[in-house]
Amino acid sequence: MENIETIDSVCTYCGVGCDIAAHVDVKENKIKKIFAHPDGVVSQGKLCIKGKYGFDFVDAEDRLRIPRIKKSFLEQNLEIKEAVASTLNDLDDIWYETTLDGATTACAMKLKSVQAKYGRKSVASIGGARTSCESSYLFQKFTRHTLNSPHVDNCARVCHSPSLKGMRATIGEGAATNPYNDIYNAEFMIVIGSNTTEAHPIIANRIIDVARENDNLAVFDVREIKLHRFAKYKAIMPHEANLLVLNMLAFVIIEEELYDENFVADRTKGFLEFKEKILSDPYANPDYFKEIEGYEGLSKTIRKVAREYALKKSMIFWGLGITEHTDGSYAVMAITHLSLMTGNIGKSGTGLMPLRGQNNVQGACDVGMLPYYDPDYQEPKEVGLMTPQLVDEMLEDRVKAVLNIGEDLTHIHPNLNKVDRAFEKLEMVFVQELFMTDVAKRADIVVGVKSAYEKTGVYINAMRRLHLSQPLVKSDLPDDWEVLQILDNKMGGDASYESSKDVWQEVQRVAYRRFSGADYHRLEKHRKRGLQWPVHTEDTPILHQLDFRTDDGYGHFKYHQYKLRGMIQEIKNKNLTGYYLTTGRTLAHYNNAAQTKRSEKLNKRYDEDILLVYEEDAKDFTSDKVILKTEFGQTNPLTIKFTDKVEPKTLFVTFHHASSKINNLFGDKSDELILTAAFKSIKVEVINC
Repeated sequence: MENIETIDSVCTYCGVGCDIAAHVDVKENKIKKIFAHPDGVVSQGKLCIKGKYGFDFVDAEDRLRIPRIKKSFLEQNLEIKEAVASTLNDLDDIWYETTLDGATTACAMKLKSVQAKYGRKSVASIGGARTSCESSYLFQKFTRHTLNSPHVDNCARVCHSPSLKGMRATIGEGAATNPYNDIYNAEFMIVIGSNTTEAHPIIANRIIDVARENDNLAVFDVREIKLHRFAKYKAIMPHEANLLVLNMLAFVIIEEELYDENFVADRTKGFLEFKEKILSDPYANPDYFKEIEGYEGLSKTIRKVAREYALKKSMIFWGLGITEHTDGSYAVMAITHLSLMTGNIGKSGTGLMPLRGQNNVQGACDVGMLPYYDPDYQEPKEVGLMTPQLVDEMLEDRVKAVLNIGEDLTHIHPNLNKVDRAFEKLEMVFVQELFMTDVAKRADIVVGVKSAYEKTGVYINAMRRLHLSQPLVKSDLPDDWEVLQILDNKMGGDASYESSKDVWQEVQRVAYRRFSGADYHRLEKHRKRGLQWPVHTEDTPILHQLDFRTDDGYGHFKYHQYKLRGMIQEIKNKNLTGYYLTTGRTLAHYNNAAQTKRSEKLNKRYDEDILLVYEEDAKDFTSDKVILKTEFGQTNPLTIKFTDKVEPKTLFVTFHHASSKINNLFGDKSDELILTAAFKSIKVEVINC
């Protein structure tokens, strides 16, 4: 142990944002072990298997270390080839290796020519949630101010944008209201649309601890998940029933007069109109489920859950099973309605917890990596387009260059056949990445950058907690913001930061409503605990204690009626045919598996995407592998596993491996307000291989 140092940092995976420590051999410059602090505030001394074992990617042999330029790109841009010729070395038939100066010079030259030919809005920047707040901030600033294009977006578009939209519309802030440890103060909990043990296991630990002791958990999902084992109310729903169920919970609370009259009167607006609409809505009465064969028991379960939620200090947790639907934003509004009418917000043991997916998706949104918000959720000088709209603009030859940081656009987004066609029409794709991911392989210029374990930066987790990471190992690769600064200068900008601290100090000034008191010194001092924004003289663990963060300080009711469709409509009409697919994660992998599949301990657990099929539906599955098909495209062959944990006519598959082509199945069907893809339910044709 003579060369081993223990270094603190933050986990690079999901939005839980666990505190970690690493044993690092400083002589070898190598991570030997990662573990949680015994007294860690977020981790509580425990890490999931990704946090423990998912660090081999740092030293992976195929790590992208030398910038690359595609030969075909230079043959089409001879002026650029001539300018960077002295930096080029043959790598293979497809790529030249180059220097960082060569890569950024080529990118800057092409950006200038594209904007001169097609206009300032012909460039779009996508990504940022896998990097630090400092880099995300500079990414949107460079795009908006130096390139003068409004088109910036991040991976929240395919996950929690509906949470931001729905919560801001009703309570003025699109973030978790309470810290994780308030779970221990909750008297009742609802989890809906979240496979928490797989996607956010360190939060699930708390939920399970409390549920075991108090038997106070309700879990709603379209299939049986591990969390159901610990639930008092095990609620299995038909596909696309979220808004239906949530409105029914509100109906019961109103019909039985379980709402908090004083809270509603003092702190909300629009309740009487909301009450009138919901009581006259034929879809809001739980008795509706008596007509839905196979799900009749929900009519009673919903009433029981509503009563407990209303009469106790209660919390609600949700994930992409809520947001990745056509009515995702409306479902989030329906969740906030429940907290508003019962007063289950603004105090300990209550509140709303959207379970964020990426380690810095909250931070990327906070610092303005969204087309309709500047940093601090202020109004931008010009609103840009969301990623699905940008894909349409590519097809129409109006967006011709894309800058991409840590976002595997051609793997994790929907309608991949359409995305492929759009990318073929681009004149340049510039990618900053750790590996040659699917989108990096399609890029014209690729720059390898530091990973989270090699740099200093601020990350913001799902409970608004700012954590200042520090490098576990040294790297001579650039940070994302350093690449952007070089590009900025070559495009005529004046960025002159000397460190990530300089960038963060600017973030503090620009986004002062959240971060004015969160300087590096305080974040270092509180590294284990972190600070929850807004941070001024003190931080704010619980939001909305006195006022909501709306313009007038009130919570607002905005009712939206459920629309009959899909599986429920077919069951009601007694013509349910075919199979409905839903997607999700597995514990061993993360997102596109770019990092996790490079750890043998993780990849051997789950080295392909497995299709779960209800065991009594086996008659339709006559081979070991099947292809799933829709009008938009088809998957590659998928291995089948029969189980009793999914419902009849329901299929489940993960999406971690790009080779599976799961996202070929999904078209442009998306959230009505914010264009988040409807990944959680699609009818598929099954083709036996």
